Amino acid sequence: MKHVSRRHLLQGAAASGAGGLISSSLFAATAAAAPAAPQATAATGHGPVNLTWLEENVPARLAAGATFGVPWPRGALDADSDFALTTADGSSVPVQNWTTGWWPDGSIKWTAHAVGDGRDHAEAYTLAPGTPTQPETALSVKQQGSQTIVDTGVIRVTFASKGPHLIKKIERGSTVIAEHGTLVAQRKDQPASDAAEKVTTEAFTARIDEVTVEQEGPVRAVVRITGRHEHGNRRWLPFDVRFYLYAGSDGLRLVHSFVFDGDAGTDFISGLGVQFSVPMRGEQYDRHIRFAGADRGVLAEAVRGITGLRRDPGEEVRAAQIAGQALPDPSTWDQRVTERLHWIPTWGEYSLTQLTAHGFEIHKRTKPGHSWIRVDADRRAGGLGYVGTPSGGLAFGLRNFWQLHPTELAVAGAETDAATATVWMYSPKADPMDLRFYHDGLGQDTYEEQLDALNITYEDYEPEFGTPYGVARTSELMFWALDATPSNDEFADLAEANATPPLLQSTPEHMSSTGIFGSWAPVDRSTQARAAIEDNLDAMHAYYVGQTEQRSWYGFWDYGDVMHTYDGDRHQWRYDVGGYAWDNSELSTDMWLWYHYLRTGDATAFRYAEAMTRHTGEVDVYHLGDWAGLGTRHGVLHWADSAKQLRISNAGYRRFYYFLTADERVGDLMHSLIDADETFLKLDPYRKIREDEYNPDPSALAVSNTTDWGSIALAWLAEWERNGDEIAKTKLLNGARTIAAMPNGWSQGGTLKYNMADGKFAEETEQTVEVGSLDSVFGLIELMTELVELLDEDDVREQWTTYCRLYNGTSDEQREATGHSWGSQNLRQSYSRASAYASVQLSDPDLAARAWKEFRTGHAGYPEGHDFSTRRIEGSAVLKPVDEADLSTNASAQYGLAAIQNLALIGDHLEESN
Repeated sequence: MKHVSRRHLLQGAAASGAGGLISSSLFAATAAAAPAAPQATAATGHGPVNLTWLEENVPARLAAGATFGVPWPRGALDADSDFALTTADGSSVPVQNWTTGWWPDGSIKWTAHAVGDGRDHAEAYTLAPGTPTQPETALSVKQQGSQTIVDTGVIRVTFASKGPHLIKKIERGSTVIAEHGTLVAQRKDQPASDAAEKVTTEAFTARIDEVTVEQEGPVRAVVRITGRHEHGNRRWLPFDVRFYLYAGSDGLRLVHSFVFDGDAGTDFISGLGVQFSVPMRGEQYDRHIRFAGADRGVLAEAVRGITGLRRDPGEEVRAAQIAGQALPDPSTWDQRVTERLHWIPTWGEYSLTQLTAHGFEIHKRTKPGHSWIRVDADRRAGGLGYVGTPSGGLAFGLRNFWQLHPTELAVAGAETDAATATVWMYSPKADPMDLRFYHDGLGQDTYEEQLDALNITYEDYEPEFGTPYGVARTSELMFWALDATPSNDEFADLAEANATPPLLQSTPEHMSSTGIFGSWAPVDRSTQARAAIEDNLDAMHAYYVGQTEQRSWYGFWDYGDVMHTYDGDRHQWRYDVGGYAWDNSELSTDMWLWYHYLRTGDATAFRYAEAMTRHTGEVDVYHLGDWAGLGTRHGVLHWADSAKQLRISNAGYRRFYYFLTADERVGDLMHSLIDADETFLKLDPYRKIREDEYNPDPSALAVSNTTDWGSIALAWLAEWERNGDEIAKTKLLNGARTIAAMPNGWSQGGTLKYNMADGKFAEETEQTVEVGSLDSVFGLIELMTELVELLDEDDVREQWTTYCRLYNGTSDEQREATGHSWGSQNLRQSYSRASAYASVQLSDPDLAARAWKEFRTGHAGYPEGHDFSTRRIEGSAVLKPVDEADLSTNASAQYGLAAIQNLALIGDHLEESN
């Protein structure tokens, strides 16, 4: 059928409710052009919020600056509120504020705040409504012809509007520190593994399509550049790059996203990087190279070294070169050295390669055409390099450098007038990316054969469906335009800021008090029973953090995900067994990890969840093609399984990170899903079991009222919160209301008919039931916990409460309420939180006691008394010593969510329910 756009369908449709309509180009929610806030009721005001650094230690340096999010209670602050930031001693700190989320009454729900790198950071801060302090020198953004110039007061960056160079130059005062900043990529037409006789290599550079200034000070500026990589007549690998600059900072943060739009059988990416030209001034003995190792280690060398020679130039001279300072005039040296300088080789090329998570090597050579000399090696590099002179240079780095291997930092031409500094997000020294499917289909030519195979490997295979076309990856890079070669300690500070960008956070107590993200509460060990559950939650989380390290769940396409199921016979996760391999967000692992962070405020928890958000929102989701907006079910490859589903692309898994950090890329990902219902026109999710012909009708789509609707609805909720597309809010509210109007609400069965134009389900008159154990474990419970309170409508509240009460209820209770028994349902421990929710809504202590009994019984989860401890396996039984536990990721995620929500909802009934 001819594709009908959402906008065409919506012509003439009424969009109910209040709220401003803004274009998608404004989703950075900028201070200069923020979306209009909804009409607010009178606010009650709010006191100061205390903020501390996530990693606790006061950072020596920031990654250019820092941006963080803070939540506020409903009705507390007017939409036009501004904020002041102060230190403990009352000193004012320059801050830029903007609103990222609103409550339905128009009051502020989430704010974002940016601080520059003043280098004098306090241990703690206080944020309160007030007038923000302006920076001494405000950041400025100017258009000069076709160029955009951002001046932080320390550096000036000139962005191009077309051509191959995203950045024309970076200046510090009158000195050009770097120029000709571009993106580079390499492609081979054959993989390394097939030993082809002839391999063709092509080099691609960036070609700009559009430049947008999304934010322009006074503290923070954001410049977004989109385009593709180009070689000859081919343009591919679309990129979306944001540059972040802060007042008073010499740093430039870069968030780089690209989408694979090639042919996995012929397009093997062999390099992907960001490259600058760095002018080299002065003598070659005054040119310096720096690389960060592990634990603040630094390799410090000069292009032309004057230490270790047969003749000594003098202690003062040697000390200056080691320190990266300008050397004294050669006429003051021992002349036996001065007269022979030209005989000392110049080492113009350096390369630090991290090809695995467990080892890096540094090599250097004098120039192309000559051999590389091995410098040194260690386990994990800090991911930062430097090339420059005592009059200035460029520090360049990649975050998660070893975690995202194979990576590389490279310097070339340092002995010439201009060095080239390259951050390779994928190193050309590694084997090219091989994204082909991992088996030949095994003869699974028909749906019957594919369904039969699903019963042995748990993999839902279908020819041509295991494609990487449309998957993406985001990387974070840092550049500093320095006025001199940094000391080793200063360079180590930069490396730490690059690896772990400092972030301010409010306390779990404050966040919980605001009512954001539904039912959760800070850690409470006040009773023995509570403490026992908290111990289990901590043990589970620590186990997965440890497994990531022990099992080396690292790599360009893998880092951030975890495995699905364990194989106790091999003492190994089932990395090679169909649908038991990578987790791909199955049963809301992402949500469990984020709630763990919210409750604990723990830095390790935040970073672990952050890595998962970066991975699952990019790699496990399609961003181009007919399946754009769909995610892929768990499998051996992240894109292997043929089940392409909304439950994996779920915006609810991204909301936490977006509001806590104001990250624009994640905001884009959530926004891109508001039309994900259109995927039902392109792909039949029931194609393998359908008996009739699939002719999707946009006004009567077969969309489930639980798993499908809940996943799309979380994107609409995020859009409503952010005061975005009004239609998203309309469809969210219409969906909830029309489901609640069905005789059996969220348990209603039959062929439900969903209207893509307005989000309404067709009226149902017959009392039917269709309930599955997966219905609510992909965010529906969390969605409805929030939505019921936001809407505050009796019909919605009552129907959802009934569903929650009945899932673990008796057949008699189910028949009495819905006319049918719901059968023998799985995941009853998981749904104990549904019982807990119903007990609160109905003020029913007996139901609370039932919920705790369901939780302790542990059906399809972990019963009371389950052993969460690990056991060490070593010797010849395993490749290397590992820890294993009786845990599976599905059970862990749902146990975690059930425990967290039960403690918040009915924690007061825990002791009495024993």
